[in-house]
Amino acid sequence: MTTIIRTSSDNTHFKNLVALLDADLAERDGEDNTFYAQFNGIEQLNNCVVLYVDDNPVACGAFKQFNKVAVEIKRMYVLPEHRGKGLASRLLLALESWAKELNYSNTVLETGLRQPEAIALYKKNNYTIIENYPPYEHMANSVCFRKVL
Repeated sequence: MTTIIRTSSDNTHFKNLVALLDADLAERDGEDNTFYAQFNGIEQLNNCVVLYVDDNPVACGAFKQFNKVAVEIKRMYVLPEHRGKGLASRLLLALESWAKELNYSNTVLETGLRQPEAIALYKKNNYTIIENYPPYEHMANSVCFRKVL
């Protein structure tokens, strides 16, 4: 059975999954990781989701306000053994639905060229590549997306 809960960054399962995400990104991004890590803190994220399979936390995601009409999707992660099952798309839909409930009309996000599976996920879910927004505008590894909800 699969369930998704809404929570905050205080949630232990969310924190544990983010720690695994950070380790994965450190390996993929190498020297660039120091730059990216400064924007990936989870302090005071109020809009987080954790996806459970048979009561085990296997995936997470979050968003924070980007501007008056948009949220920024952050901290998307699925345990490797649970990838390829559509869980990331379910997480994304849960985050988008929550953002719509809060009267946001757009989402934006940043991912990296070294994360081709993430790029494929966002394209599959109707995200459009946009010009890199600050603070990513000078990062050659960054790919930014936007979606109208």
